[in-house]
Amino acid sequence: MADADELVSGLPSGSDDQFIIRRAKLDALRRAGTEPYKERFDPDARAADLSLRYESLEPGDETEDVVFVAGRIVARRDQGKALFLVIRDASGDLQLFCRMNVLGEDGFASAAEHDVGDWVGACGKVLRTRRGELSVVPTEVTLLSKSLRPLPEKFHGLTDTETRYRQRYVDLIANPDVRSVFEMRFRIVSAIRRFMESRGFLEVETPMLHPIPGGATARPFVTHHNSLDMDLYLRIAPELYLKRLLVGGFDRVFEINRSFRNEGMSPRHNPEFTMLEGYQAYGNMDSMRELVESLVSGVALDVLGTLDVEYQGTKLSLSAPWKQATMADLVSQALAEEVTVNTDRGHLADLCQEHEIACESTWGAGKMLNELFEKLVEHTLVQPTFVTHYPAETSPLARRNDADPQVTDRFELIITGREFANAFSELVDPVDQRARFEEQASAKAAGDVEAMWVDEDYLRAQEYGMPPAGGFGLGIDRFVMLLTDSASIRDVLLFPHMRPEH
Repeated sequence: MADADELVSGLPSGSDDQFIIRRAKLDALRRAGTEPYKERFDPDARAADLSLRYESLEPGDETEDVVFVAGRIVARRDQGKALFLVIRDASGDLQLFCRMNVLGEDGFASAAEHDVGDWVGACGKVLRTRRGELSVVPTEVTLLSKSLRPLPEKFHGLTDTETRYRQRYVDLIANPDVRSVFEMRFRIVSAIRRFMESRGFLEVETPMLHPIPGGATARPFVTHHNSLDMDLYLRIAPELYLKRLLVGGFDRVFEINRSFRNEGMSPRHNPEFTMLEGYQAYGNMDSMRELVESLVSGVALDVLGTLDVEYQGTKLSLSAPWKQATMADLVSQALAEEVTVNTDRGHLADLCQEHEIACESTWGAGKMLNELFEKLVEHTLVQPTFVTHYPAETSPLARRNDADPQVTDRFELIITGREFANAFSELVDPVDQRARFEEQASAKAAGDVEAMWVDEDYLRAQEYGMPPAGGFGLGIDRFVMLLTDSASIRDVLLFPHMRPEH
Protein backbone atom coordinates (compact mmCIF):
# COMPACT_ATOMS: atom_id res chain seq x y z
CA MET A 1 0.00 0.00 0.00
CA ALA A 2 1.27 3.45 -0.90
CA ASP A 3 2.69 5.81 1.69
CA ALA A 4 0.57 8.90 2.41
CA ASP A 5 3.39 11.09 1.07
CA GLU A 6 2.76 9.65 -2.41
CA LEU A 7 -0.63 11.35 -2.59
CA VAL A 8 -1.45 13.64 -5.46
CA SER A 9 -2.75 17.14 -4.79
CA GLY A 10 -6.41 18.02 -4.59
CA LEU A 11 -7.24 17.26 -0.97
CA PRO A 12 -9.98 19.24 0.80
CA SER A 13 -8.64 21.95 3.05
CA GLY A 14 -8.20 20.86 6.64
CA SER A 15 -7.85 17.16 5.74
CA ASP A 16 -6.88 15.07 8.76
CA ASP A 17 -4.44 12.16 8.87
CA GLN A 18 -7.12 9.52 8.43
CA PHE A 19 -8.46 11.25 5.32
CA ILE A 20 -4.93 11.43 3.87
CA ILE A 21 -4.26 7.75 4.59
CA ARG A 22 -7.53 6.68 3.00
CA ARG A 23 -6.88 8.85 -0.02
CA ALA A 24 -3.51 7.15 -0.36
CA LYS A 25 -5.25 3.75 -0.35
CA LEU A 26 -7.63 4.99 -3.02
CA ASP A 27 -4.81 6.15 -5.28
CA ALA A 28 -2.88 2.92 -4.74
CA LEU A 29 -5.90 0.86 -5.78
CA ARG A 30 -6.20 2.85 -8.99
CA ARG A 31 -2.50 2.50 -9.75
CA ALA A 32 -2.91 -1.25 -9.31
CA GLY A 33 -5.75 -1.26 -11.83
CA THR A 34 -8.56 -1.75 -9.30
CA GLU A 35 -11.64 0.45 -9.62
CA PRO A 36 -12.60 1.53 -6.07
CA TYR A 37 -16.11 2.62 -7.06
CA LYS A 38 -17.91 -0.28 -8.71
CA GLU A 39 -20.78 0.10 -11.13
CA ARG A 40 -22.96 -2.69 -9.73
CA PHE A 41 -23.32 -5.57 -7.31
CA ASP A 42 -26.26 -7.94 -6.99
CA PRO A 43 -26.92 -9.04 -3.39
CA ASP A 44 -29.52 -11.78 -3.07
CA ALA A 45 -30.00 -11.64 0.71
CA ARG A 46 -30.33 -9.00 3.41
CA ALA A 47 -29.24 -9.16 7.03
CA ALA A 48 -32.74 -9.29 8.51
CA ASP A 49 -33.86 -11.98 6.06
CA LEU A 50 -30.85 -14.16 6.90
CA SER A 51 -31.42 -13.70 10.62
CA LEU A 52 -34.98 -14.94 10.23
CA ARG A 53 -34.13 -17.75 7.83
CA TYR A 54 -31.40 -19.17 10.04
CA GLU A 55 -32.78 -18.40 13.48
CA SER A 56 -32.77 -22.13 14.34
CA LEU A 57 -29.12 -22.59 13.36
CA GLU A 58 -27.18 -23.73 16.43
CA PRO A 59 -23.79 -22.30 17.51
CA GLY A 60 -21.02 -23.98 15.54
CA ASP A 61 -23.36 -25.21 12.77
CA GLU A 62 -22.39 -24.61 9.15
CA THR A 63 -24.49 -24.72 5.98
CA GLU A 64 -23.73 -25.22 2.32
CA ASP A 65 -25.92 -22.26 1.41
CA VAL A 66 -24.09 -19.59 -0.60
CA VAL A 67 -25.41 -16.03 -0.43
CA PHE A 68 -24.42 -12.67 -1.88
CA VAL A 69 -24.57 -9.81 0.62
CA ALA A 70 -23.54 -6.14 0.63
CA GLY A 71 -23.35 -3.24 3.06
CA ARG A 72 -21.21 -0.68 4.83
CA ILE A 73 -18.50 -1.84 7.22
CA VAL A 74 -19.43 -0.50 10.66
CA ALA A 75 -16.99 -2.51 12.77
CA ARG A 76 -13.90 -4.71 12.31
CA ARG A 77 -11.83 -6.97 14.48
CA ASP A 78 -8.52 -8.63 13.51
CA GLN A 79 -7.51 -11.99 14.94
CA GLY A 80 -4.42 -13.12 13.05
CA LYS A 81 -5.60 -15.38 10.24
CA ALA A 82 -9.22 -14.40 10.86
CA LEU A 83 -10.85 -11.04 10.26
CA PHE A 84 -14.36 -10.10 11.38
CA LEU A 85 -16.14 -7.36 9.42
CA VAL A 86 -19.61 -6.24 10.50
CA ILE A 87 -21.54 -4.84 7.55
CA ARG A 88 -24.81 -2.90 7.76
CA ASP A 89 -27.46 -2.92 5.07
CA ALA A 90 -30.89 -1.28 5.11
CA SER A 91 -32.32 -4.10 7.24
CA GLY A 92 -29.63 -4.58 9.89
CA ASP A 93 -26.12 -5.86 10.65
CA LEU A 94 -24.37 -9.03 9.51
CA GLN A 95 -20.91 -10.40 10.26
CA LEU A 96 -18.42 -11.44 7.60
CA PHE A 97 -16.12 -14.13 9.06
CA CYS A 98 -13.08 -13.73 6.81
CA ARG A 99 -10.70 -16.70 6.91
CA MET A 100 -7.29 -16.71 5.26
CA ASN A 101 -7.65 -20.39 4.28
CA VAL A 102 -10.89 -19.57 2.44
CA LEU A 103 -10.00 -16.22 0.88
CA GLY A 104 -6.37 -17.05 0.15
CA GLU A 105 -3.47 -14.86 1.18
CA ASP A 106 -4.06 -12.18 -1.45
CA GLY A 107 -7.82 -12.06 -0.90
CA PHE A 108 -7.35 -11.93 2.87
CA ALA A 109 -4.75 -9.17 2.57
CA SER A 110 -7.12 -7.19 0.34
CA ALA A 111 -10.00 -7.62 2.81
CA ALA A 112 -7.76 -6.48 5.66
CA GLU A 113 -7.20 -3.16 3.86
CA HIS A 114 -10.87 -2.23 4.06
CA ASP A 115 -11.75 0.53 6.52
CA VAL A 116 -14.78 1.15 8.67
CA GLY A 117 -17.12 3.11 6.40
CA ASP A 118 -16.24 1.25 3.19
CA TRP A 119 -19.05 -0.41 1.22
CA VAL A 120 -18.29 -4.02 0.33
CA GLY A 121 -19.98 -6.97 -1.29
CA ALA A 122 -19.27 -10.59 -0.41
CA CYS A 123 -20.33 -14.10 -1.35
CA GLY A 124 -19.93 -17.14 0.84
CA LYS A 125 -21.55 -19.83 2.96
CA VAL A 126 -23.73 -19.16 5.99
CA LEU A 127 -22.78 -20.43 9.44
CA ARG A 128 -23.23 -19.60 13.08
CA THR A 129 -19.98 -19.16 15.01
CA ARG A 130 -19.33 -21.01 18.24
CA ARG A 131 -20.09 -17.72 19.98
CA GLY A 132 -23.52 -17.74 18.36
CA GLU A 133 -22.99 -15.00 15.76
CA LEU A 134 -24.72 -15.58 12.42
CA SER A 135 -22.03 -15.03 9.77
CA VAL A 136 -21.12 -15.36 6.15
CA VAL A 137 -17.72 -16.94 5.41
CA PRO A 138 -16.77 -15.16 2.19
CA THR A 139 -14.82 -16.66 -0.66
CA GLU A 140 -14.50 -13.14 -2.02
CA VAL A 141 -14.86 -9.63 -0.56
CA THR A 142 -15.28 -6.88 -3.17
CA LEU A 143 -14.78 -3.19 -2.44
CA LEU A 144 -17.83 -1.40 -3.83
CA SER A 145 -17.16 2.16 -2.65
CA LYS A 146 -14.15 3.52 -0.78
CA SER A 147 -14.91 5.77 2.20
CA LEU A 148 -12.49 8.69 2.41
CA ARG A 149 -13.86 10.28 5.57
CA PRO A 150 -13.69 8.21 8.77
CA LEU A 151 -16.89 8.08 10.76
CA PRO A 152 -16.85 10.34 13.85
CA GLU A 153 -15.22 9.01 16.99
CA LYS A 154 -17.64 6.83 18.95
CA PHE A 155 -20.09 7.10 16.08
CA HIS A 156 -22.12 4.21 17.52
CA GLY A 157 -24.95 5.97 19.32
CA LEU A 158 -23.82 9.40 18.10
CA THR A 159 -25.49 12.01 20.33
CA ASP A 160 -24.06 15.37 19.23
CA THR A 161 -27.18 17.10 17.95
CA GLU A 162 -25.32 19.51 15.68
CA THR A 163 -23.68 16.62 13.82
CA ARG A 164 -26.86 14.55 13.85
CA TYR A 165 -29.03 17.21 12.21
CA ARG A 166 -26.43 18.78 9.93
CA GLN A 167 -24.97 15.47 8.74
CA ARG A 168 -28.07 13.29 8.72
CA TYR A 169 -26.24 10.73 6.59
CA VAL A 170 -23.85 10.14 9.52
CA ASP A 171 -26.75 10.08 11.98
CA LEU A 172 -28.47 7.36 9.95
CA ILE A 173 -25.28 5.30 9.91
CA ALA A 174 -24.67 5.70 13.62
CA ASN A 175 -28.18 5.39 15.01
CA PRO A 176 -30.42 2.64 13.62
CA ASP A 177 -33.25 3.98 15.81
CA VAL A 178 -33.19 7.19 13.77
CA ARG A 179 -33.85 5.25 10.60
CA SER A 180 -36.79 3.54 12.33
CA VAL A 181 -38.31 6.98 13.08
CA PHE A 182 -38.26 7.86 9.40
CA GLU A 183 -39.54 4.45 8.38
CA MET A 184 -42.43 5.14 10.77
CA ARG A 185 -42.94 8.56 9.18
CA PHE A 186 -43.31 7.01 5.75
CA ARG A 187 -45.76 4.43 7.13
CA ILE A 188 -47.80 7.24 8.71
CA VAL A 189 -47.97 9.17 5.44
CA SER A 190 -48.95 6.01 3.59
CA ALA A 191 -51.70 5.29 6.16
CA ILE A 192 -52.99 8.87 5.84
CA ARG A 193 -53.19 8.48 2.08
CA ARG A 194 -55.07 5.17 2.38
CA PHE A 195 -57.52 6.67 4.88
CA MET A 196 -58.31 9.68 2.72
CA GLU A 197 -58.81 7.52 -0.35
CA SER A 198 -61.10 5.20 1.64
CA ARG A 199 -63.29 8.23 2.37
CA GLY A 200 -63.62 9.00 -1.34
CA PHE A 201 -61.06 11.83 -1.49
CA LEU A 202 -59.02 12.31 -4.64
CA GLU A 203 -55.34 13.21 -4.24
CA VAL A 204 -54.38 16.25 -6.32
CA GLU A 205 -51.38 18.51 -6.87
CA THR A 206 -51.47 22.30 -6.77
CA PRO A 207 -48.81 24.95 -7.48
CA MET A 208 -45.94 25.63 -5.10
CA LEU A 209 -45.15 28.98 -6.73
CA HIS A 210 -47.95 31.47 -6.14
CA PRO A 211 -48.43 34.93 -7.67
CA ILE A 212 -50.20 35.90 -4.43
CA PRO A 213 -49.47 34.18 -1.10
CA GLY A 214 -52.69 32.96 0.47
CA GLY A 215 -54.48 30.28 2.42
CA ALA A 216 -53.01 31.24 5.79
CA THR A 217 -51.72 34.23 7.72
CA ALA A 218 -47.94 33.90 7.47
CA ARG A 219 -44.90 35.66 6.08
CA PRO A 220 -43.94 34.15 2.70
CA PHE A 221 -40.64 33.49 0.97
CA VAL A 222 -40.20 35.59 -2.16
CA THR A 223 -38.49 34.50 -5.38
CA HIS A 224 -38.33 35.92 -8.91
CA HIS A 225 -39.24 34.44 -12.27
CA ASN A 226 -36.78 35.84 -14.79
CA SER A 227 -38.66 35.07 -17.99
CA LEU A 228 -41.89 36.64 -16.76
CA ASP A 229 -40.00 39.30 -14.77
CA MET A 230 -42.32 38.87 -11.81
CA ASP A 231 -42.05 38.03 -8.15
CA LEU A 232 -43.54 34.75 -7.00
CA TYR A 233 -44.05 33.32 -3.53
CA LEU A 234 -43.40 29.86 -2.17
CA ARG A 235 -46.76 28.61 -1.03
CA ILE A 236 -47.70 29.05 2.60
CA ALA A 237 -50.73 26.78 2.14
CA PRO A 238 -52.52 25.10 -0.78
CA GLU A 239 -55.98 26.04 0.50
CA LEU A 240 -57.19 28.54 -2.09
CA TYR A 241 -56.17 26.33 -5.01
CA LEU A 242 -57.83 23.27 -3.51
CA LYS A 243 -61.05 25.23 -2.99
CA ARG A 244 -60.93 26.38 -6.62
CA LEU A 245 -61.26 22.68 -7.45
CA LEU A 246 -64.53 22.51 -5.49
CA VAL A 247 -65.79 25.37 -7.66
CA GLY A 248 -64.76 23.32 -10.69
CA GLY A 249 -66.83 20.32 -9.61
CA PHE A 250 -64.51 18.02 -7.64
CA ASP A 251 -66.32 17.21 -4.41
CA ARG A 252 -63.56 15.66 -2.25
CA VAL A 253 -59.89 16.54 -2.73
CA PHE A 254 -56.75 16.35 -0.63
CA GLU A 255 -53.07 17.15 -0.96
CA ILE A 256 -50.06 16.07 1.07
CA ASN A 257 -48.06 19.20 0.48
CA ARG A 258 -44.81 20.96 1.23
CA SER A 259 -45.40 24.49 2.43
CA PHE A 260 -43.02 27.30 3.36
CA ARG A 261 -43.28 30.09 5.91
CA ASN A 262 -40.62 32.71 6.44
CA GLU A 263 -40.75 32.54 10.20
CA GLY A 264 -38.56 31.57 13.14
CA MET A 265 -37.35 28.06 13.93
CA SER A 266 -38.11 26.17 17.13
CA PRO A 267 -38.60 22.58 18.33
CA ARG A 268 -42.06 22.81 16.73
CA HIS A 269 -41.37 24.99 13.69
CA ASN A 270 -39.32 24.60 10.52
CA PRO A 271 -39.58 27.04 7.59
CA GLU A 272 -40.32 24.09 5.27
CA PHE A 273 -42.91 21.62 6.50
CA THR A 274 -45.49 19.05 5.40
CA MET A 275 -49.25 19.37 5.74
CA LEU A 276 -52.29 17.38 4.78
CA GLU A 277 -55.17 19.51 3.54
CA GLY A 278 -58.56 18.15 2.52
CA TYR A 279 -61.81 19.75 1.32
CA GLN A 280 -65.25 18.19 1.14
CA ALA A 281 -68.22 19.67 -0.69
CA TYR A 282 -71.42 19.75 1.37
CA GLY A 283 -69.45 19.28 4.60
CA ASN A 284 -69.03 21.63 7.55
CA MET A 285 -67.10 22.01 10.82
CA ASP A 286 -68.88 19.04 12.39
CA SER A 287 -68.14 16.67 9.50
CA MET A 288 -64.53 17.82 9.55
CA ARG A 289 -64.35 17.13 13.29
CA GLU A 290 -65.51 13.55 12.73
CA LEU A 291 -63.09 13.18 9.84
CA VAL A 292 -60.06 14.47 11.78
CA GLU A 293 -60.90 12.38 14.84
CA SER A 294 -61.27 9.24 12.72
CA LEU A 295 -58.14 10.01 10.72
CA VAL A 296 -55.83 10.62 13.69
CA SER A 297 -57.09 7.68 15.73
CA GLY A 298 -57.29 5.39 12.70
CA VAL A 299 -53.73 6.10 11.58
CA ALA A 300 -52.42 5.70 15.14
CA LEU A 301 -54.13 2.32 15.43
CA ASP A 302 -52.83 1.31 12.00
CA VAL A 303 -49.16 2.08 12.65
CA LEU A 304 -48.91 1.59 16.44
CA GLY A 305 -51.62 -1.00 17.07
CA THR A 306 -52.96 1.04 20.00
CA LEU A 307 -54.72 4.29 20.85
CA ASP A 308 -52.78 4.68 24.09
CA VAL A 309 -49.76 6.84 23.31
CA GLU A 310 -46.96 8.11 25.51
CA TYR A 311 -45.39 11.40 24.51
CA GLN A 312 -42.35 12.67 26.41
CA GLY A 313 -43.47 10.91 29.57
CA THR A 314 -47.15 11.93 29.31
CA LYS A 315 -49.77 9.24 28.69
CA LEU A 316 -52.38 10.16 26.09
CA SER A 317 -55.55 8.48 24.92
CA LEU A 318 -56.57 8.95 21.30
CA SER A 319 -59.80 7.04 21.83
CA ALA A 320 -62.91 8.89 20.66
CA PRO A 321 -64.84 10.93 21.52
CA TRP A 322 -62.49 13.81 22.27
CA LYS A 323 -63.27 16.79 24.46
CA GLN A 324 -64.58 19.92 22.77
CA ALA A 325 -65.08 23.45 24.12
CA THR A 326 -65.39 26.95 22.74
CA MET A 327 -62.46 29.32 22.91
CA ALA A 328 -64.51 31.81 24.93
CA ASP A 329 -65.48 29.19 27.53
CA LEU A 330 -61.88 28.04 27.97
CA VAL A 331 -60.55 31.59 28.36
CA SER A 332 -63.37 32.41 30.78
CA GLN A 333 -62.44 29.42 32.93
CA ALA A 334 -58.79 30.51 32.96
CA LEU A 335 -59.70 34.09 33.94
CA ALA A 336 -62.46 33.07 36.36
CA GLU A 337 -64.76 35.55 34.65
CA GLU A 338 -66.91 35.40 31.56
CA VAL A 339 -65.41 36.91 28.43
CA THR A 340 -66.43 36.58 24.79
CA VAL A 341 -65.59 38.17 21.48
CA ASN A 342 -68.34 40.69 22.34
CA THR A 343 -66.71 41.76 25.62
CA ASP A 344 -65.71 45.43 25.76
CA ARG A 345 -62.45 45.92 23.90
CA GLY A 346 -61.02 48.13 26.64
CA HIS A 347 -61.62 45.49 29.29
CA LEU A 348 -59.99 42.83 27.12
CA ALA A 349 -57.02 45.16 26.63
CA ASP A 350 -56.71 45.49 30.41
CA LEU A 351 -56.78 41.71 30.77
CA CYS A 352 -54.08 41.37 28.13
CA GLN A 353 -51.90 43.90 29.93
CA GLU A 354 -52.49 42.11 33.25
CA HIS A 355 -51.17 38.90 31.67
CA GLU A 356 -48.21 40.59 29.95
CA ILE A 357 -49.62 40.44 26.43
CA ALA A 358 -48.52 43.49 24.43
CA CYS A 359 -51.62 44.70 22.57
CA GLU A 360 -51.38 46.50 19.25
CA SER A 361 -53.67 49.37 18.41
CA THR A 362 -55.08 47.54 15.38
CA TRP A 363 -56.28 44.55 17.41
CA GLY A 364 -59.99 44.06 17.89
CA ALA A 365 -61.69 42.09 20.64
CA GLY A 366 -61.39 38.85 18.68
CA LYS A 367 -57.63 39.12 18.32
CA MET A 368 -57.25 39.87 22.04
CA LEU A 369 -59.40 36.88 22.97
CA ASN A 370 -57.24 34.72 20.73
CA GLU A 371 -54.04 36.01 22.35
CA LEU A 372 -55.43 35.35 25.84
CA PHE A 373 -56.24 31.80 24.76
CA GLU A 374 -52.73 31.21 23.44
CA LYS A 375 -51.12 32.66 26.58
CA LEU A 376 -53.35 31.15 29.27
CA VAL A 377 -55.03 28.05 27.88
CA GLU A 378 -53.39 26.38 24.90
CA HIS A 379 -50.41 24.89 26.77
CA THR A 380 -52.76 23.34 29.37
CA LEU A 381 -54.68 21.20 26.83
CA VAL A 382 -52.77 17.92 26.96
CA GLN A 383 -55.39 15.33 26.00
CA PRO A 384 -56.97 15.71 22.52
CA THR A 385 -59.29 18.73 22.59
CA PHE A 386 -61.30 20.44 19.85
CA VAL A 387 -61.31 24.19 20.54
CA THR A 388 -64.21 25.69 18.60
CA HIS A 389 -65.69 29.03 17.52
CA TYR A 390 -62.63 31.14 16.78
CA PRO A 391 -63.11 34.89 16.29
CA ALA A 392 -63.95 35.99 12.75
CA GLU A 393 -61.18 38.58 13.08
CA THR A 394 -58.53 35.83 13.18
CA SER A 395 -60.30 33.47 10.73
CA PRO A 396 -60.49 35.22 7.36
CA LEU A 397 -61.43 32.08 5.38
CA ALA A 398 -63.97 30.51 7.76
CA ARG A 399 -67.76 30.79 7.65
CA ARG A 400 -69.39 33.00 10.28
CA ASN A 401 -71.50 31.28 12.91
CA ASP A 402 -75.23 31.80 12.28
CA ALA A 403 -75.99 32.57 15.95
CA ASP A 404 -73.03 34.93 16.50
CA PRO A 405 -71.40 36.32 13.35
CA GLN A 406 -68.43 37.62 15.37
CA VAL A 407 -67.17 34.03 15.66
CA THR A 408 -66.70 31.34 13.02
CA ASP A 409 -67.55 27.68 12.70
CA ARG A 410 -63.92 26.72 13.12
CA PHE A 411 -61.94 24.42 15.39
CA GLU A 412 -58.33 23.65 16.16
CA LEU A 413 -57.25 20.27 17.51
CA ILE A 414 -54.89 20.73 20.45
CA ILE A 415 -52.83 17.84 21.86
CA THR A 416 -49.91 18.18 24.28
CA GLY A 417 -50.47 21.93 24.33
CA ARG A 418 -49.88 22.43 20.62
CA GLU A 419 -52.02 22.74 17.51
CA PHE A 420 -52.25 19.63 15.34
CA ALA A 421 -55.14 20.45 13.02
CA ASN A 422 -57.22 23.41 11.90
CA ALA A 423 -60.64 23.08 10.26
CA PHE A 424 -63.81 25.00 9.54
CA SER A 425 -66.97 25.38 7.60
CA GLU A 426 -65.67 27.14 4.52
CA LEU A 427 -66.61 30.72 3.72
CA VAL A 428 -68.24 30.43 0.29
CA ASP A 429 -69.91 33.87 0.20
CA PRO A 430 -67.80 35.96 -2.23
CA VAL A 431 -69.12 39.26 -0.85
CA ASP A 432 -68.15 38.40 2.73
CA GLN A 433 -64.85 36.94 1.50
CA ARG A 434 -63.96 40.16 -0.31
CA ALA A 435 -64.69 42.17 2.82
CA ARG A 436 -62.47 39.86 4.88
CA PHE A 437 -59.66 40.09 2.33
CA GLU A 438 -59.90 43.88 2.38
CA GLU A 439 -59.68 43.87 6.18
CA GLN A 440 -56.55 41.76 5.85
CA ALA A 441 -55.13 44.13 3.24
CA SER A 442 -55.70 47.06 5.62
CA ALA A 443 -53.84 45.17 8.35
CA LYS A 444 -51.00 44.50 5.93
CA ALA A 445 -50.84 48.18 5.00
CA ALA A 446 -50.64 48.96 8.71
CA GLY A 447 -47.56 46.77 9.05
CA ASP A 448 -48.84 43.20 9.59
CA VAL A 449 -46.44 41.21 7.38
CA GLU A 450 -48.45 38.00 7.91
CA ALA A 451 -51.83 39.38 6.79
CA MET A 452 -53.38 38.11 3.55
CA TRP A 453 -53.63 39.89 0.25
CA VAL A 454 -56.77 40.34 -1.84
CA ASP A 455 -56.80 37.39 -4.24
CA GLU A 456 -58.97 38.57 -7.12
CA ASP A 457 -58.79 35.29 -9.03
CA TYR A 458 -59.98 33.33 -6.00
CA LEU A 459 -62.84 35.79 -5.55
CA ARG A 460 -63.72 35.39 -9.22
CA ALA A 461 -63.85 31.63 -8.72
CA GLN A 462 -66.18 32.03 -5.75
CA GLU A 463 -68.38 34.35 -7.77
CA TYR A 464 -69.05 31.46 -10.16
CA GLY A 465 -70.53 29.64 -7.15
CA MET A 466 -68.83 27.42 -4.57
CA PRO A 467 -70.80 24.66 -2.82
CA PRO A 468 -71.09 24.52 0.99
CA ALA A 469 -67.92 22.82 2.17
CA GLY A 470 -65.76 21.82 5.08
CA GLY A 471 -61.99 21.82 5.01
CA PHE A 472 -59.13 20.88 7.30
CA GLY A 473 -55.37 20.92 7.57
CA LEU A 474 -53.25 18.51 9.63
CA GLY A 475 -49.57 19.12 10.44
CA ILE A 476 -47.88 15.89 9.42
CA ASP A 477 -44.54 16.71 11.05
CA ARG A 478 -46.18 17.26 14.45
CA PHE A 479 -48.32 14.15 13.99
CA VAL A 480 -45.18 12.11 13.35
CA MET A 481 -43.55 13.68 16.42
CA LEU A 482 -46.51 12.51 18.50
CA LEU A 483 -46.54 8.93 17.23
CA THR A 484 -42.74 8.51 17.41
CA ASP A 485 -42.33 10.27 20.77
CA SER A 486 -39.94 12.81 19.21
CA ALA A 487 -39.20 15.96 21.21
CA SER A 488 -38.20 18.19 18.28
CA ILE A 489 -39.47 18.66 14.74
CA ARG A 490 -35.86 18.24 13.64
CA ASP A 491 -36.03 14.63 14.80
CA VAL A 492 -38.68 13.84 12.18
CA LEU A 493 -37.27 15.85 9.25
CA LEU A 494 -34.55 14.12 7.29
CA PHE A 495 -32.82 17.39 6.52
CA PRO A 496 -33.96 20.17 8.88
CA HIS A 497 -32.90 23.72 8.18
CA MET A 498 -29.76 24.80 10.05
CA ARG A 499 -27.78 27.97 10.45
CA PRO A 500 -24.78 28.16 8.08
CA GLU A 501 -21.93 25.93 9.24
CA HIS A 502 -19.37 28.70 8.81
